[in-house]
Amino acid sequence: MKKISIYLLALAGTCTTAFAQVDRSKYPEPGPAPQINIGDPATFTLDNGLKVFVVENHKLPRVTYSLVIDRDPILEGDKAGLTSLAGDMLMGGTATRSKDELDEAIDRIGARISASSTSASASSLKKYNGQLLELFADVLFNPVFPQSELDKLKKQLISSLAAAKDDPNSIIGVVRNAAMYGKDHPYGETETEKTVENLQVADFRNYYSTYFKPNVAYLAIVGDITAAEAKELVGQYFAGWQKGDVPKHEWSAPQPLQGNKVVVANRSASAQSVINVGYPLDLKPNNPDVIAVNVVSRVLGGGSSGRLFLNLREDKGYTYGAYGGITPDKLVATLNTSASVRNSVTDSATREFIHELDRLREKTITQEELDLAKAALAGSFGRSLEQPSTIASFAINTELQKLPKDYYKNYLKNMDGITLAQINDIAAKYVRNSGLQITIVGKADDFADKMGAFGDVQFYTVTGDPEVKVAITDASVTAEGVIEKYIEAIGGREKLAAVNSIRLISEAEIQGMAITIEQLVDKTKGIAVQNTKLGAQVLSNVRVTKDKVTVSAQGQLQELPAEAAAAYQALLEIFPELSYQEKGAQLELDGISKVNDEDAYKVKVTQGGNTSTEYFSVATGLKLKTESPLSGETTVDNYATYDGIQLPETITVVNQMVPMPLKAVTKEVVINGEISDEELK
Repeated sequence: MKKISIYLLALAGTCTTAFAQVDRSKYPEPGPAPQINIGDPATFTLDNGLKVFVVENHKLPRVTYSLVIDRDPILEGDKAGLTSLAGDMLMGGTATRSKDELDEAIDRIGARISASSTSASASSLKKYNGQLLELFADVLFNPVFPQSELDKLKKQLISSLAAAKDDPNSIIGVVRNAAMYGKDHPYGETETEKTVENLQVADFRNYYSTYFKPNVAYLAIVGDITAAEAKELVGQYFAGWQKGDVPKHEWSAPQPLQGNKVVVANRSASAQSVINVGYPLDLKPNNPDVIAVNVVSRVLGGGSSGRLFLNLREDKGYTYGAYGGITPDKLVATLNTSASVRNSVTDSATREFIHELDRLREKTITQEELDLAKAALAGSFGRSLEQPSTIASFAINTELQKLPKDYYKNYLKNMDGITLAQINDIAAKYVRNSGLQITIVGKADDFADKMGAFGDVQFYTVTGDPEVKVAITDASVTAEGVIEKYIEAIGGREKLAAVNSIRLISEAEIQGMAITIEQLVDKTKGIAVQNTKLGAQVLSNVRVTKDKVTVSAQGQLQELPAEAAAAYQALLEIFPELSYQEKGAQLELDGISKVNDEDAYKVKVTQGGNTSTEYFSVATGLKLKTESPLSGETTVDNYATYDGIQLPETITVVNQMVPMPLKAVTKEVVINGEISDEELK
């Protein structure tokens, strides 16, 4: 036992000495780049021009077919949305199977088949290979593009576009691209409800017959299959695909900016600003600099170790995350950096974005940053190799992007060989701190006046159109006059002042559920009530008096603070515009803007500590839109007349309380009818 104890003590001493020799304050030295043994796929080309790549992987009894169509970007114009729906339309049914029959046949063999405007894929167990290919070929070569499927898909896409109108991250993509490329460029055009409604079945048939050709297609086959088996099957199912001429399209790259451009899209309901700082550049995927550029991108904004994240989140606390990098592209490459920040620090955050770009230009990347970026990229690359489909995508990508044949085999070796001096030279070559487009979506009143320090400020709508605000040269047009014209347009002072009570019932739909909004106002009793119901169930009850506003929801009763209560207390007036002058409201006329393609006077209304913006039609005097920090944006789609008074019939509300724009349609209006005390509880 004594000998054993001495041995253990000696062993412990040895271990302690060994651990003591490890400096845990430093990262381990990186080892040499591993050799990547990527097998060359078997390749062959059919007489119709279809290029085929076969990657054998017999670990699992599955086979996957991936088809890619190589076409130029196209401008969809007034049919924008066509390519978004083309894949689903392709899966909408064939000459021999309805969509339901097709889906059932796919499910029966446990397969997966999907399609997009430029690709299609199919996968199943090998034992169902023949049935899978028969179904896949049916989808690819016998689509019928049914009208019923188009009607359903259009409705879904329009609903999605409506939700995107209230998503700042979606808005900034629309605005950034439109301002950078222009809407007459494939990268700058925008899908709208109108362009989606324009889509017809004939458009999809024309697209299919124009671009789905084997001579611009690549087919990758991966899985439990030999090259000989693949060649026989492809010949059986794809050899009859007829080749044809495919139109080529050329698009010019955006011209470099002379100085910075600041693009602001106002969203008054936003508590945060979404910032995007970037610019277009020339960097094609086959440029020898791309691997080094990927490393620079990782240093700049590739996750929690990126400079943007460390600066804007860890150091300044402006955001939950800031990211960015350079994306190569055959047509136009871009540098993009982005973050969501508090409105109050929009200008400060913008300054930090530019500061970090400037630091990279000054060749400040350290060896530690270089090693971390290489390790992260190598790890991501290595994990991707676990999927057999990666090898097939490498083969297709090598052809599509005209990469060197050994590009992926030598990827890690080439990245590992980048020196500190080389990476700093690449950063200085591609990163710049001027000629930037700074795009911001947020509450413009909180930051717009500070953004001139960064460049020429231009205002855009949330749909990506330049905001045209026309100065008013007619001195006779005043804010007070605009309000008076509105009062006359909806019925006149005398008729409106005679309204002592109103019952207004509207219906809306949220995620397929019908919602009823009941608004009751009795001026003589000084009480207003707003009930929101799902069927017979009351979701919320708001009770308004001149002294307080209480909200009851889910069994909880809450009294609103004074600032929030003020917005609801305007309900007691029924027509608050009648008493603007009496209550000392400050009115400011701020030019003419567009609302739904209609010229509108823009009037800022300040009461107490609250400022809202009202838009009134120049032609009719009717109110078209209201923007308020408390209640968000309300747009009037159309009016109807009730007892000689024009009231909104359909409105769209956008605010932070609902997950998507809420369209409410008026179903009942009762003016000066009796409202019981029970209803006003």
